[in-house]
Amino acid sequence: MAQQGAQVDGGKFCCSICLDLLKDPVAIPCGHSYCMSCINNFWDGEDKKKIYSCPQCRQTFTPRPGLMKNTMLADLMEELKKTGLQDDPADLCYAGPEDVACDFCTGRKRKALKSCLVCLASYCKKHLQPHYDVSPLKKHKLVDPSEKLQENICSRHDEVMKMFCRTDQQSICYLCSVEEHKGHDTVSAAAERTERQRELEVSRLNIQQRIQDREKDVKLLQQEVKTISRSADKTVKDSEKIFTQLIFLIQKRSSDVKQQIRSQQETEVSRVKELQEKLQQEITELKRKDAELKKLSHTEDHTQFLHNYPSVSQLSEPTDSSSINIRPLRYFEDVTAAVSELRYKLQDILKEKWTNISLTVTEVDVLLSDSQPEPKTRNEFLKYSREITLDQNTAFTYLLFFEGNRKVTFTCEEQFYSGDPDRFTGWWQVLSRESLTGRCYWEVEWSGRGFYVAVTYKGISRKGDSDTCRFGGNDKSWALRCNKKSYTFWFNNISAPVSGPCSSRVGVYLDHRAGILSFYSVSETMTLLHRVQTTFTQPLYAGLRLLDYGVTAEFCRINYHHF
Repeated sequence: MAQQGAQVDGGKFCCSICLDLLKDPVAIPCGHSYCMSCINNFWDGEDKKKIYSCPQCRQTFTPRPGLMKNTMLADLMEELKKTGLQDDPADLCYAGPEDVACDFCTGRKRKALKSCLVCLASYCKKHLQPHYDVSPLKKHKLVDPSEKLQENICSRHDEVMKMFCRTDQQSICYLCSVEEHKGHDTVSAAAERTERQRELEVSRLNIQQRIQDREKDVKLLQQEVKTISRSADKTVKDSEKIFTQLIFLIQKRSSDVKQQIRSQQETEVSRVKELQEKLQQEITELKRKDAELKKLSHTEDHTQFLHNYPSVSQLSEPTDSSSINIRPLRYFEDVTAAVSELRYKLQDILKEKWTNISLTVTEVDVLLSDSQPEPKTRNEFLKYSREITLDQNTAFTYLLFFEGNRKVTFTCEEQFYSGDPDRFTGWWQVLSRESLTGRCYWEVEWSGRGFYVAVTYKGISRKGDSDTCRFGGNDKSWALRCNKKSYTFWFNNISAPVSGPCSSRVGVYLDHRAGILSFYSVSETMTLLHRVQTTFTQPLYAGLRLLDYGVTAEFCRINYHHF
């Protein structure tokens, strides 16, 4: 009888907490049964309130009821295990919030085992059995439980959509194919599925191939990470060793200078003290002689006075003190000046070489190309905008600066700048203070007869008016000449005419790593004037060259966030 009862409704023997067949079943005072561990865990959560409830009927109990194993239910569970109905206990469980429920269950619904695409209904194991036993139902298409079966019903005709309209790319029913989709390219859903299935398989093959390719790439990148890390670790170690040697060399030179100063100090102090002792002895002798002469001067006996005077009045040769040259606070200060000069030279060398070292580090690019595309709109260019100022120490002496050294004009009066060795002496040119690497963009507003906007290596010649000093006249600089009606590009003393709309504002874009240098005419839109593709081997500096008196040019202060 127990077996027959289980066959009638095995779900009645499931714990409503774990949704599995009862284990160590217990009955609580309201009559509902649970696994002993399930109800104990449930009530443990209610210990703070000291009020205990039934998870199904919500009846409350105080105090916590004692639990005794229900021997009859436990025996029945053992019988169920022997009958084989335990093989798939999940089929006997009720549907939870995330489960598909059986459409034929009444009352509390069980979990669906399959959905039928013909019946458009979902069935638990019990109600699914006719689809396995009844011949007409055996032909129905069964799929995994689905909550979207109603999507297969045509909302217009309430018919199953077994057709597909290729014209409108949508599923339709048979009536749709002879009404609003009449004359369209329609096929059965099965035929369309077959076609799409072939496409799907091709897509899967492509995806699988891409997965294999990407897995190879991942392995390659993993290996590259190890290689980069090894190289970086070795370089850090070598660099630390080199810098340690440099520090040791400077410390040794510092020690040598200190030792030389102390040695010279000892020598000079010894000489001074030796002369000081001689002078002190002479002073003592002179004081003694003065005392004798004083005593002789008081002698009343004329004969005795004349007798002693020759011997008393005779003086020893004075010590030569003409070599004494007093230089207050100026004995070793020249050494300080020499060391300071060395410091300034080392600072300049470190500053220049550090830029090259930093550039070398940032140009490490083993496998990966720059994933960022070249800008196309002005907003994209402005993301790389740089604020640039001019270096007066490089300026021709007839150039005058304004706006925090961002603006320059050609004046007829010579400016009294210092005689800096970096100054241009033959061309009306000036360089930026900032070196340029990576991606940079800047704009120059100009007025007057014309000017050159340029980029150059720091090593460009400065003295004289030869082409080696002129922007665009050598292989160290690239320059665009801007006039009111035309443009000309210069490099290595070769010119090329450039066409494009004339504007009072010129934009310059530099991608140092990619070797790209572009000049743009900027107005309401940006127009490419000239583009250079090369390899830059050093940091670059922005440059301006003015062509006549009254010409002005200004590095614009632009803020990307304003656009």
